[in-house]
Amino acid sequence: MGLTGFIGLGHMGEGMARQLQSKGHKLAVYDVRNEPVEGLVSMGAENAGSVAGVAKASDVVVTMLPASADVEQVVLGPDGVLANGREGQLVMDMSTVDPETSDKLAAELAKAGIGFVDAPVGRLASHAWAGESLFMVGAHDDDFARVKPLLEAMGTTIYHCGGPGTGTRTKLVNNFLTIGLCQMNAEVLTLSQAFGLDLETTFGVLNGTTGTNGQLKVAYANKVLKGDTEPGFRVTLAHKDMLLICNAANAVNAPVPLAASVRESLSLAKAGGYAERDFSSALDHWCERAGVPKARFKDAG
Repeated sequence: MGLTGFIGLGHMGEGMARQLQSKGHKLAVYDVRNEPVEGLVSMGAENAGSVAGVAKASDVVVTMLPASADVEQVVLGPDGVLANGREGQLVMDMSTVDPETSDKLAAELAKAGIGFVDAPVGRLASHAWAGESLFMVGAHDDDFARVKPLLEAMGTTIYHCGGPGTGTRTKLVNNFLTIGLCQMNAEVLTLSQAFGLDLETTFGVLNGTTGTNGQLKVAYANKVLKGDTEPGFRVTLAHKDMLLICNAANAVNAPVPLAASVRESLSLAKAGGYAERDFSSALDHWCERAGVPKARFKDAG
């Protein structure tokens, strides 16, 4: 039995890989950065040294990468998984990519007798490190059964959305709402600051009505409003996802004017120096533009 391969040890990926390794799934890992690889090796994982090394060592290869182009290069590139893989393997991509990428991977891997699952991740990086992620899975039934033990080790909630490609499309629907709410929260709390309202009182009101939302209760309450804008989910990735959403919607003739507006708002935040901050820091960006104090809880450090 080969190892489980894991390629892409960013903030989300490292947490997920650590959950797998700590729960008995022996890994062969690779990332362009040495630090997370060394951390996994200290837990007992094997340093595969390259994408090809992961492909050769593993029965299932998991990818968790920043963008569609990265996934295509790692899986379909000349030194990638397909070129070094074998019939009977399975690739599970957990990245947030455009649907065309998932469809292309599924088709190209199938020609070589390699299975494909798209299983993008819901919730935050903190959930990934705690083993509490949610997964949206696109897979044939037999492939879903094959990866389900891995998903159960990494998270608490699994939705089998349909065949290959449906996980990716569900993730875009989810992220449209998630990032859209983040932008709305930023504008709402900026307005509260401009009005000179007490933040704690306003926050209590918002969470006591139907205007409340998970981003306000979780991401804002635990990140930017406490003065923490270290990236869990970076502004630049939120912008990337909104671009994917707009393009995917355009491909099926679904009008999404709000998505286009949120995308451009994130463009402004990126240009304003917030690209590598947590996406809740959009609030700080808009407070700056409005010339009002950054919104912070009174007990924020």
